[in-house]
Amino acid sequence: MLSIGAFAQIGQVTHRMLRHWDSAGLLVPAHVDEHSGYRSYDPSQLERLHRIVALRQLGFGLDDVASILNQGVGADRIAVLLRERRVEVEREHRIAAARLVDVERRLHLIEREKHMREIEIVQKSLPALRLAARRRLVADGAEMADVVGPAFDAVAAVIGAEKGALDTPVAQYAVREDGTEVIAGYLYLGTVHDGIEIVELPAVEIAVCGIHLGSMERIGESWQSIHAQILDRGYVPSGPCRELYMRAESDDQSDWVTELQQPVVVV
Repeated sequence: MLSIGAFAQIGQVTHRMLRHWDSAGLLVPAHVDEHSGYRSYDPSQLERLHRIVALRQLGFGLDDVASILNQGVGADRIAVLLRERRVEVEREHRIAAARLVDVERRLHLIEREKHMREIEIVQKSLPALRLAARRRLVADGAEMADVVGPAFDAVAAVIGAEKGALDTPVAQYAVREDGTEVIAGYLYLGTVHDGIEIVELPAVEIAVCGIHLGSMERIGESWQSIHAQILDRGYVPSGPCRELYMRAESDDQSDWVTELQQPVVVV
């Protein structure tokens, strides 16, 4: 018989791992002292230990390992499991490769510019939204705030009495030849009222997003930073951008928090 220490050393695993596999029923000790609880293993169990280690290194979960070891799974079933695992590994590899590219890009920027950019961006999907909104066209050269603010106020005047109706303000901006079309409104699941339009914003598969803090006067700089980073990553903007006003209460806008959302596609 082999002590748990000797068995662990030969198998290059930890005592903790052996206890875990014991509790899971994968590798039960040949003998457990009824008084001390001391575990001992038969040398023949090394073959099962090595199989468990090999399967775990391939990335199989404990349930799959138990199925393979205990139920006499045939070669066809193992091949199916390996193909499924190959898909998972390929996905993990793509994610790791993308992260490596991002790390290298950030390192290059820091070494070149000697500082971190103010806007940190993330990539994520955006859900579909149903808005109670007003639609406006802002001509080139006109002040955006002179149009967007009143549009939100107009919607609020219609649905503001409904509980929670003004919790999530959102604006979408679409550049057109004759100006910028703005849809300004609130996430809304209620009924249609006169004076508002129900607008369905579609889900977005990939969007690059960043947080702008403070006044809207400098939000253009934040958008410029985001679009520069979009190009750095090999993306191009795809479709109208959105602004989610996560906090927009104070009159001086000093504590406003706005998430900038730009749908993108890979070049």
